[in-house]
Amino acid sequence: MPTAKLILDDTTVELPVIVGTEGERAIDIRKLRTQTGYITYDPGLANTGSCQSSITFIDGEAGVLRYRGYAIEDLVEHSSFVEVSYLLIYGELPTRAQLEQFQDRLTHHSLLHEDMKKFFEGYPPSAHPMSVLSAMVASLSTYYPDSTDPEITELNMIRLLAKLKTIAAFSYKKSIGQPYIYPRNDLSYTADFLHMMFAVPSEPYEVPPLFEKVLDVLLILHADHEQNCSTSTVRMVGSSGADLFASISAGISALSGPLHGGANQAVIQMLEAIREDGGNYQKYIEKAKDPNDPFRLMGFGHRVYKNFDPRARLIKKLVDRVFNEMGINDPLLEIAQKLEEAALKDEYFIERKLYPNIDFYSGILYRAMGIPTNMYTVLFAMGRLPGWIAQWKEMREDPHTRIYRPRQIYQGATHRPYVPLDQRG
Repeated sequence: MPTAKLILDDTTVELPVIVGTEGERAIDIRKLRTQTGYITYDPGLANTGSCQSSITFIDGEAGVLRYRGYAIEDLVEHSSFVEVSYLLIYGELPTRAQLEQFQDRLTHHSLLHEDMKKFFEGYPPSAHPMSVLSAMVASLSTYYPDSTDPEITELNMIRLLAKLKTIAAFSYKKSIGQPYIYPRNDLSYTADFLHMMFAVPSEPYEVPPLFEKVLDVLLILHADHEQNCSTSTVRMVGSSGADLFASISAGISALSGPLHGGANQAVIQMLEAIREDGGNYQKYIEKAKDPNDPFRLMGFGHRVYKNFDPRARLIKKLVDRVFNEMGINDPLLEIAQKLEEAALKDEYFIERKLYPNIDFYSGILYRAMGIPTNMYTVLFAMGRLPGWIAQWKEMREDPHTRIYRPRQIYQGATHRPYVPLDQRG
């Protein structure tokens, strides 16, 4: 095994080097503090590998994303979201029989316990669907307790994947005061969700096939993305021995932040602000370039990708198809297209590799499908769910997993004598 040499004061320490299957290299510092008394300092953990994983690979410089070794482009073209969910959770693409069995289990576990409907009644109409989603997922553990039995654990994974779309749709119906629509066993995973979202008891509703396909692709594109904030949260909570539902609930809460899952909603809000300001997109290009202006151009650049986000390339094709086939004329799309065109030609953005990311166009697609902005992050959570489940499963099965316990560099007051209350000035 190769090693790295670290010189501290007059001491040289050799640390093992771990090499991944795609050639990534990491210095194993598990014994660093024991051997030297030092720790590493890495705000945001941008240079820290918290685990070894075989689920997702990203090459941000080359714009590559693969699930279990399969290119995201191939999965979007040939697979369904349910098939990709199986791949992420179990590690291999399913056979036809395995896929049919998996789909059947998801279909027949999509109903919620009737008592859970009472939980929705307790939330105010103004409750954000993400808050409701997180709370409802956490409450599932009261109905389906954790177990050391692998079959029960797997069943809970199926239950969660099946029921999340029902919870999400019920959350939306609650927010607009409409009656809940129960899941239908004759519909696909994505069509069932859209039906529960938009159908009403008073008239029939047919899910547009194009929207069913678009949502399926969007969920695939969001299904996993290495150790991002919400995924790391799922692993951190799960490392304590917390059950699947508690861990995923925590991940949903992490995703709800505007710097994570709320980014596509922020893009729509930015485009609406530009439209209300007369549509002068060039003004906002200049504002983004001004170092003294706090304005940020939402939907450009990515923490990991230093090239085009491969998901953005795929989603842009969907935008063109949806707007052409559905005959949609959205002024926000025109502003978005002009922003993209201007930014891709501007040296400021080119030098900083600020290319459009998945959030730039996903919000426009959701908008075209009639999905309100407060549901965008909920759909992100639906897509990310199989990845979270796979990461939690991998973490729990890894014999090297330890409870997360980062260190810190203390910068507070040193020891000082206690002053009784009556002696304080």
